[in-house]
Amino acid sequence: MTGSAAGPGAGRFAPSPSGDLHIGNIRSGLLTYARARQTGRRFLWRIEDLDRVRPGSAESQLAVFAELGVRPDEEPLVQSERLEVYARAVEVLDEAGLVYECYCSRKDIAQAPSAPHAPPGAYPGTCRNLGAGERDEQRRRLAANGRQPALRLRTDNREHHVDDVILGRVGAVVDDFVLRRGDGVFAYNLTVVVDDGASGVDEVVRGDDLASSAPRQAYLARLLGIREPEWVHVPLVLNSERKRLAKRDGAVTYQQLCAQGWTRADIFAWMQRSLGLAEAGTEWTDIDAMVAGADFDRLDRAPAIFVPPEPA
Repeated sequence: MTGSAAGPGAGRFAPSPSGDLHIGNIRSGLLTYARARQTGRRFLWRIEDLDRVRPGSAESQLAVFAELGVRPDEEPLVQSERLEVYARAVEVLDEAGLVYECYCSRKDIAQAPSAPHAPPGAYPGTCRNLGAGERDEQRRRLAANGRQPALRLRTDNREHHVDDVILGRVGAVVDDFVLRRGDGVFAYNLTVVVDDGASGVDEVVRGDDLASSAPRQAYLARLLGIREPEWVHVPLVLNSERKRLAKRDGAVTYQQLCAQGWTRADIFAWMQRSLGLAEAGTEWTDIDAMVAGADFDRLDRAPAIFVPPEPA
């Protein structure tokens, strides 16, 4: 499986349609758009709807960005319409002897002894070298409980690195990660690599909580003959307790902030402050100002803290 879409490279924003986007999600999407426009790339939108889906969310998310002056350059790619493509990618890996069934539950993995030098949570290889008889027994056990095996990638279980525009050198051990879950859903690390390759995405801008996934995705891209993208992992937006921002923190979505009296200009002014670029000249009031002023070499590397406005 090689090649990618023709034409100029692209950046992409790929939210899950599980609800309204909060201000941190929106910031990542706007930064992706700004970077694409600055570098002459297409700006693409992907609807990652293989797992949690709330009806109407995808349309609402697109509408919010349209109100902020941002529209994708092509029709959104919808993951649920691409199951055959993901299945074929797994077949390619399987034909190369790089796929095996895994019968472990999360509890099994948590309780298993870790491999030497493996990071916490890494798969310990329990099912990697089972014999045919053992596999048959495990399949029957799962089937009796209405379950099926997951599929894992047989990796070299070594540390791999990527170069990130903001973070520099990022390393992580690439363990035997899941390609298709036990419930039949294709895993994130597989689908994003396949979709980025198919869409010609050659630069990935996203939150730095996903930086540790980049070495896995780069490793898989090489196996599938897909060009590894460039990486730009931006700092997260956190709540006042320095924890991941969530909707329970108050008025954090675009709709909630508008209900509290925020304007689009207020949104962009906050974006500028949160990125440490408030002293960088023109005040941002719209997406054009953000595109012109978002200097990725000068972004504040620290997480941004968002304090929601008090209820009106």
